[in-house]
Amino acid sequence: MKLVVGLGNPGPKYETTRHNVGWLALDHLIDAWKADGPKSKFNAEYWTATVGGEKVILAKPQTFMNLSGQAIAPLAGFYKCAPADIIVVYDEVDLKPGALRIKTGGGSGGHNGIKSLDSSLGSPEYHRVRIGVGHARDVHPGMDLADYVLGQFTQTECETLEGVFANVAKAAELLIAGDARKAMNVYNTAPKADAKQG
Repeated sequence: MKLVVGLGNPGPKYETTRHNVGWLALDHLIDAWKADGPKSKFNAEYWTATVGGEKVILAKPQTFMNLSGQAIAPLAGFYKCAPADIIVVYDEVDLKPGALRIKTGGGSGGHNGIKSLDSSLGSPEYHRVRIGVGHARDVHPGMDLADYVLGQFTQTECETLEGVFANVAKAAELLIAGDARKAMNVYNTAPKADAKQG
């Protein structure tokens, strides 16, 4: 069993914010993989699908971002998913808008959802699919970073997301198939923003 998690905040006001791009990507996967659901368990909404012969749970924590691990760790335990069976999709301010980075393990990069997952899972050794949303200093100099990530996507940004989400789906399919190296080789090609990576 594989577990694909989209990070975000619940509630209509957060729905199309940059910080919720993990949820938006999960919506795309639910459609693309014709997943069944949603059901609720352990403070998470989840769907089920079969991808390349593998059973997959697609989950959205219904906690706020900084408590994501409290929903996902019990779900992972219930379905007997080790960290290596988990793929987490989330926003990354240190990547240019639309860029993707795939990695396994590593630090949180200051992302509160990832800090919560690391703490609750007891291991950082899960797969991460990071979606670039850009940084406030590059897009709106002087704007508070929290305000920026909790801001709504512009129309132009929204128009580019479908292509980004199609690549997220392909990368996730490679990760589910156990080919993390190929996922990284194919999808870690977009230019990095001039910032350190988490």
